[in-house]
Amino acid sequence: MTTSSAPAPGGSPQSGTPTLKKALTTPLLYFFILGDVLGAGVYVLVGQVAAKSGGAVWVPLLLALLLSLLTAASYAELATKYPRAGGASHYATLAYGPFTGFLAGFCMLAAGIVSVAALARGFAGDYLSSFVSLPVVLVAAVFLCALALLNARGISESTRANVAATIVEVGGLLLVVGLGVWLLLRGDGDPGRLVHLGTADTGAASGVLGGTVLAYYSFVGFETSVNVAEETRDPRRSYPRALFGALVTAGAVYVLVGIVASAAVPTGTLARSSGPLLEVVKEAGGVPPKLFSAVALVAVANGALLTGIMSSRLAFGMARDGLLPRVLTRVLPGRRTPWVSIAVTTALSFSLALTGDVATLASTLVLLLLVVFFLVNTAVLVQRRDRQARPHFRTPTALPVLGAASCVMLATRVEGEVWTRGLIVIAVGVALGTVAAVNRRRRERCAT
Repeated sequence: MTTSSAPAPGGSPQSGTPTLKKALTTPLLYFFILGDVLGAGVYVLVGQVAAKSGGAVWVPLLLALLLSLLTAASYAELATKYPRAGGASHYATLAYGPFTGFLAGFCMLAAGIVSVAALARGFAGDYLSSFVSLPVVLVAAVFLCALALLNARGISESTRANVAATIVEVGGLLLVVGLGVWLLLRGDGDPGRLVHLGTADTGAASGVLGGTVLAYYSFVGFETSVNVAEETRDPRRSYPRALFGALVTAGAVYVLVGIVASAAVPTGTLARSSGPLLEVVKEAGGVPPKLFSAVALVAVANGALLTGIMSSRLAFGMARDGLLPRVLTRVLPGRRTPWVSIAVTTALSFSLALTGDVATLASTLVLLLLVVFFLVNTAVLVQRRDRQARPHFRTPTALPVLGAASCVMLATRVEGEVWTRGLIVIAVGVALGTVAAVNRRRRERCAT
């Protein structure tokens, strides 16, 4: 992978348009991505992955990492070439025009809102129940309002909180790995489960691919970071380092967790639990379950915070590109955070948190992201025609091609019920995109 040397800068916001404060360094961006990737997937969905793939949970986790790296390479090129809030929407607009840009942004925005909703429900699950049982509505309302206030306070404050939370998350996952190893060394558990591919209801290949779709959810989060590229001090240097470093770190931790969880806890027990890693702690003993539950709650909250940051920045970027109402570009004086976008995306997440279960919401999120990732991988190739862009990271051509193919492959493994939900969202995006395109053409005619 190399860095291109196109001489002329490009992709910067037009003079006079709202801009965001540059506050992120490479370490902060690394922790932003790592915290988002580690935020909830492995804490919540390991059991669901086991239900599809069998005891070899580590296989779909490893496959999901490799597939994520393909698309991450495309994001690294585009984010350093066009460091603007708006991410996939901005890239698709440049490559294919405003209609496709709107559709990409809408799917990304919907995915972020769905993700935060899923995390709000996950927060109210078995981990919180270790302390207190409260109505989901109340938990979701307080949880999402607190995150929105922190998001509005500022990107620096949010990402510094993320650094602390990420350290707690990694510590919790390493604790699970240590407890699992100790449990196996004392003769408990069953390492033989690690080679069991598939279940009684699925064959080996089908089970692994089905598990990979859910495991993919554990790695999504890396794409949210492109929406803070505009707030990064030196994106060309910082972004690729932070992105690939965070993904590899998360992947190594995930595979280790998948190995010890499956070896330590019966597959059926993992599959039935909404707090699967808590089952490892209970099996091993020696650590109060409430302590680990607190760590898991921090992880879920951190994932929701970072995804909320992405959603609000994406809405801001789309509005600035004329794809959403201009009111979403309003920022707080001094703090320069997009408060209207934060309020709107938080309200939508709360409404979704009241319906559905975590697994269904996660699968819907993955389907929407596969549409976005396909467009991003192809946009890289289309935008190679832009010779006026600033110096940027450049990925080998084979990687975006393989990334686009992986999106198609994973989409074939998504269940019919999830496709129905996803197609409804996509249809709404197509309808709104058509309206946005018509309005844009009218404004252009009036301007001339």
